[in-house]
Amino acid sequence: LGWGAFGATFLMAILLGVRPDLGAAARLPMFWIKLALPASVVVGSLSAALRLSRPGVRLGWVPGALAAPVLAIWLLAAWVILGAPSSVRAGLVMGSTWEYCLLYISILSVPVLAATLWAMMGLAPTRLALAGAAAGLLAGAIGALVYALHCPEMEAPFLGVWYVAGMLIPAGVGALLGPIVLRW
Repeated sequence: LGWGAFGATFLMAILLGVRPDLGAAARLPMFWIKLALPASVVVGSLSAALRLSRPGVRLGWVPGALAAPVLAIWLLAAWVILGAPSSVRAGLVMGSTWEYCLLYISILSVPVLAATLWAMMGLAPTRLALAGAAAGLLAGAIGALVYALHCPEMEAPFLGVWYVAGMLIPAGVGALLGPIVLRW
């Protein structure tokens, strides 16, 4: 996992670079909310991946832990959209980088997905598609966390749509790869 996160960070630094105003952005509360969303999903998806890597272990509280940050950002996004004039609502959701967000989160998740699937192959997952999806969600969340250091967008509606979708793409890829790669 550490090597995968290092690979994602290295890719971000080479392909995109860290945003030049990171110091100023770090003084804004929304910057920390932007980091908290994928960081929270990292915690939940890591727990899911660990549990799904062993036979007979129940997910327990993990689905709730995964849903909580997403619901929180969606509630914040709804509050922001409802409080904004109708003329700017679409801009709050679309931002100016939505098409890059999905692509870059997916690209940055590749090293983590490869590392996580490789680690899971040495364990004994029995629900292969679900285990692959957990690995993919973990990869997508770390990819989003790393991408957040480059991305200039900080509106809750943007994060609630594009960051969540960006994390779900690797989860889908992981669900497809799980039955192939994790079979034992």
